[in-house]
Amino acid sequence: MSPNARILLDSISPVGDRLTTMEVTFHRFVLAEFNTHRMFSRNSASSRAIPAHKLIERAQTDPAYPLVWPAEQKGMQGGEDLSMGAEGEVRYLWERQLAHAVYTAKELVRLGLHKSVVNRILEPFLWHTVIVTSTEWENFFRQRCSPLAQPEIRAAAELMEQEYRASTPKMVQFGRWHTPLIQADEWGWTDEKLCMVSAARCARVSHLTHEGVRDPAEDLSLFHRLVSADPGHWSPLEHVATPVDDHKYLQKGNLRGWAQLRHQFEPNLPG
Repeated sequence: MSPNARILLDSISPVGDRLTTMEVTFHRFVLAEFNTHRMFSRNSASSRAIPAHKLIERAQTDPAYPLVWPAEQKGMQGGEDLSMGAEGEVRYLWERQLAHAVYTAKELVRLGLHKSVVNRILEPFLWHTVIVTSTEWENFFRQRCSPLAQPEIRAAAELMEQEYRASTPKMVQFGRWHTPLIQADEWGWTDEKLCMVSAARCARVSHLTHEGVRDPAEDLSLFHRLVSADPGHWSPLEHVATPVDDHKYLQKGNLRGWAQLRHQFEPNLPG
């Protein structure tokens, strides 16, 4: 695998506010840098939810190696690439650490440890997939497409910018909804069902269940579990939104010109 980005849904409101949802895959070890961008609504593939044997297999068959092997120097940016001899040794040590992590994870599984702990051992060697929704992208592109950014997040950001610039958003009229991960044969559903299923799929970062099947009934069940939990799991509802008139709407969330489904469900939400 390699860094990847694709637009799941690109919408524009009648007053010109663009709302874009992407699916992005990048190195797990730069997730913290990605999460510093506060204008994003995002949901990530969860290390607590995916069975350990699946992540062990991913680490073995498709590990996420650093894109470059730079020399140490003062500051946040690495220096020139290591010499071929040094790079060979570094790669060997990285691979040895990966093998040890896989062995340790298998032993922890054998001893009955829950996947929410086992999977943490593997994170430095994994690819990570995020669904991200925003109306504000320019600062992210400016920061993360820069030569000063870490190469692994820069690679993903450049792909995201390419997709964003090349996409033409589709009009969503007032009263209708931006619903990522809804499939073409599902568009005839009621808006209520579209919104609930979309939010549930964003929660698991896939239109498929973890068993690998498309199951709208399970999507609806997951949605109700999200909103009835104590505390509620509200972030997946931020990707689903309806356009509003900027001049008549007091913005509550992080999307300009769009009202998020979250704000129709979360109780006692501050204005």
